[in-house]
Amino acid sequence: MHRKVTSLWGGSKVVLRQTPRAVTPFGGLSVFIEFLGRVGFAKQVSEHLPVHLKSPNAIPPGETFTAFVISVVAGARRFAHSSLLRADRALHALLGMKRFPTDGTMRNLFKRFKQGMVVRFYEPLWAWQLARLPKRQGGYSLDLDSTVFERYGKQEGVKKRVQPTEARARITPSLTGGAGRGPLCPARLAAQRQHPR
Repeated sequence: MHRKVTSLWGGSKVVLRQTPRAVTPFGGLSVFIEFLGRVGFAKQVSEHLPVHLKSPNAIPPGETFTAFVISVVAGARRFAHSSLLRADRALHALLGMKRFPTDGTMRNLFKRFKQGMVVRFYEPLWAWQLARLPKRQGGYSLDLDSTVFERYGKQEGVKKRVQPTEARARITPSLTGGAGRGPLCPARLAAQRQHPR
């Protein structure tokens, strides 16, 4: 099917054609997916992920975890937002996935995680990431900074703001950090008060 349309700005003619090929609006993710492939992400995740499924119909947990990562990079802010990627056959081909997991499958994967499993999964991945850093004679420093996230609704352990204009807003103190170059700078951590529950 061919169709000519006039462009909105400029008035030039544009020919629209239909194609049987898979097309994705997430084509920019191909660079990130290629990066993950070059650093050996799939091997590391499948090797260290402490969840193993026995069903022959189950999507491998490593693929489910990768689908979650790709969903977050694509802008998902909730598990339900990952459903936008389920119909994108071109993205599935880039990832090498025959089936893209549902938001429920992703949620169920993370429900299986207990504290010990998180540590067993995270520690080797962190060591792998640090091993990829080039060696520096001066070493690296970790810069920590406390910040405040503003949240609405009811969260456990948060204190209401005192400003009358934002009476429903609550604040949650948190700690953020990042690795960088240079000498170690002293980190000042704000003391978190215990709030009654």
